[in-house]
Amino acid sequence: MTGFEEDRPTVADGGDGSTGQTRPESSKRKSEHVDSCLRDDIVNSNNFWDGVQLIHCALPEVDIEAVDTTSQLFGKKVGAPIVIAAMTGGHSHGREINDNLAAAAAELQIPMGVGSQRPALEHPDYARTFHPLKDHDIPLVIANIGAPQLIDQKSGKALGVNDIRRAMDMIDADMVAIHLNFLQEIAQPDGDTRAAGVLEAIAELAEDIPVIAKETGAGISHAVALELLEAGVKGIDVGGAGGTSFAAVEAVRAEERGLTARARIGWTFKDWGIPTPVSVIEASAVLPVIATGGIRSGLDVARGLVLGASAAGVARTVLAPSIKGRAETLEALQLVLEELRTAMFLVGAGNVPELQVQAFILADDLLAYLARFEQEE
Repeated sequence: MTGFEEDRPTVADGGDGSTGQTRPESSKRKSEHVDSCLRDDIVNSNNFWDGVQLIHCALPEVDIEAVDTTSQLFGKKVGAPIVIAAMTGGHSHGREINDNLAAAAAELQIPMGVGSQRPALEHPDYARTFHPLKDHDIPLVIANIGAPQLIDQKSGKALGVNDIRRAMDMIDADMVAIHLNFLQEIAQPDGDTRAAGVLEAIAELAEDIPVIAKETGAGISHAVALELLEAGVKGIDVGGAGGTSFAAVEAVRAEERGLTARARIGWTFKDWGIPTPVSVIEASAVLPVIATGGIRSGLDVARGLVLGASAAGVARTVLAPSIKGRAETLEALQLVLEELRTAMFLVGAGNVPELQVQAFILADDLLAYLARFEQEE
């Protein structure tokens, strides 16, 4: 656990800038998600990155000091093709976590996304938990709103373009990620499960705002990537299976509330989804891709880039360090960066474009998925 148990009560403790008003349910949920995401039993049973083998080059013909990790992502120059993936915000400790992450992102000149900004739109006091991103020179900032909130739900009316602009202005964002989290919502005790009309809503939003479509643990197929291309999105964060299972996260929350049926749904579908490496290959044939889902190291980042991704997103790897402090957060990300540089050196790639054309070997289970993809093509 994180030591954030004081977030559980329904009245804000003031640490987020609130004045004692009743906290929105979405804020309590975000705090509980941080707690749950540090548990080992909420991780997918398989990390599919282990099924991707890069080819060793015994004669690299490049000095490791000369290996260049700089890259371009959505028109921005970045220090490395590593994205601090959407994690948190909108609860009393979100400000401290986001400040630590933002400081590291600025130091390394890498992009950063935030967790769902829905709590801050519902309850403006919580906007403070996202504001630290404005204090740091981050090359690419990505806002975050859930796709279910783009249409009317039992929990409330749909958000409009002006609401999304408010979320972006909150952190001076360059783009917004619309997260497709219906697996999580169906397992969630208080989930928004209406989905009809979401694609049209994304298309309308994309007419005015640069949009990334982001899954949250179940992956995006080639067919869905084509639909998103038609809708006008600029890129895809595949959020594939292999890392944190938000179905399992919601199962934990359901168990804590004694909701046996919801908990069973969550555990039953813990490992549901398209493996991240497969989703990267399928979606990158359509749009620029961020490979998120089970990225544990710089080696996994390199694997994602070789498969076709433009960048890879890290989340759980830096969540615990971000709770401890700035130094720990920076150290964790520097290690991922050094692992990426080492992988590039060992395959003989002096820069990111050279890495992205390297050969690779896939395990049989991943090849089985791709056989279906090849038949569709």
